[in-house]
Amino acid sequence: MNNVVKKLVVFSLIGVMQLGLGFSVTEASSRHNDKHHNKHHEQRYEHRDNDREHREHREYREHRIQEERERHAREMRRHDHESDWEYHERQERERDHHEEVMRSLGALALLVVLNNS
Repeated sequence: MNNVVKKLVVFSLIGVMQLGLGFSVTEASSRHNDKHHNKHHEQRYEHRDNDREHREHREYREHRIQEERERHAREMRRHDHESDWEYHERQERERDHHEEVMRSLGALALLVVLNNS
């Protein structure tokens, strides 16, 4: 029984090695390479387009975030004519608005990443 198991393991390993050698030869063959060369070439250019779109979207999103931060900083400063109560109420509304805008910009970035995957 023990001898049969050893032979089974040895022959299985030999079969796996032969399959690996056959797959590597198939991948390296010129006929196989010609069929997939054009597909790979097209995918590479498509990938470049996606990179450019991703970069443009990232730059746009960073610009929007910078604008929102500047607007938020301006709005958080106290106006000369405001009372304490008005100032705190406006700060509260502005904080809520700022969080909502930043969440929407983050969600937009997440959607782009998921679409590019």
